[in-house]
Amino acid sequence: MAVGLEGANVQGKFTSNSSSIPQFLLLALADRRELQLLHFWLFLVISLAALLANSLILSAVACNHHLHTPMGFFLLNLSLTDLGCICTTVPKAMHNSPRDTRTIYAGCAAQQFLFTFFISAEFSLLTIMCYDRYVAICKPLHYGTLLGSRACAHMAAAAWGTGFLIALLHTANTFSLPLCQGNALGQFFCEIPHILKLSCSHSSLRELGLLAFSAFLFLVCFVFIVFSYVQIFRAVLRIPSQQGWHKAFSTCLPHPAVVSLFLNTSFFAYLKPPSISSPTLDLVVAVLYSLVPPTVNPLIYNLRNQELKDALRKMIVGCFSAARDCLLPSANNSQCVS
Repeated sequence: MAVGLEGANVQGKFTSNSSSIPQFLLLALADRRELQLLHFWLFLVISLAALLANSLILSAVACNHHLHTPMGFFLLNLSLTDLGCICTTVPKAMHNSPRDTRTIYAGCAAQQFLFTFFISAEFSLLTIMCYDRYVAICKPLHYGTLLGSRACAHMAAAAWGTGFLIALLHTANTFSLPLCQGNALGQFFCEIPHILKLSCSHSSLRELGLLAFSAFLFLVCFVFIVFSYVQIFRAVLRIPSQQGWHKAFSTCLPHPAVVSLFLNTSFFAYLKPPSISSPTLDLVVAVLYSLVPPTVNPLIYNLRNQELKDALRKMIVGCFSAARDCLLPSANNSQCVS
């Protein structure tokens, strides 16, 4: 399914002891033309689904005043990070997939920075959204105080700022490493583990240490999420009515599902032992943590959030009604008639 790295070095771009390589080569994901086209259509379907779903959520939250809540505000920010992840990785992959020639990609540092920025901000937002659910269920009387508009803005700014700082550190550190193994990346986007494979072994320890520190921060956030949901479920079990149980669980359960998918795949991608690494496995894991969450996040929250479903339904029905009235004008719709 994926092409090996043997013999993929580009002549004239580096020497075996080169310390600076300005360009990287994203290898084709398949040798056969049919599989290359299959990858193109797969990326196209995923990107269109993610763009449509996240755009609908952005429009619903922005246009419906019933969704102008802390959770709606954080959902809007989450959709922005999802759109950023898709727009950073997919366009170049779609450009390369149907082509037989290997394409030199000169913006590898920019792509890695943006992807790390959006993916780190997304996990920070997921942690904040967990805190929102904890306050809503365990401390409902203090919800307006703890999650006012100013507090929500500060928390969202902290999430984006954290993502920017992590991305800046990783990008500056990764691209300061000398490369001794060529410049061919066996992946559809510039991913840190694959760049480390090309670096000199004695130089990559610094970035590995930074990755371990980032993993520790994510682990702390995950422990906070688990602890919060333990408290949430304890509070839910004390609710006397089954209707209250159903509403609380339907509101909270999508969040740990998204967090688990995101955390497990990203940890495996960045921390898996080299002995179990293979081109096909690396490709599957990269798709799971970089493309699947931005696509399924809107579906998970939409399917379990009744207010969001109602807002989307009203917005879509309103759009279809307006289009129908303009296409079939009547005496009551003279504004659509030229």
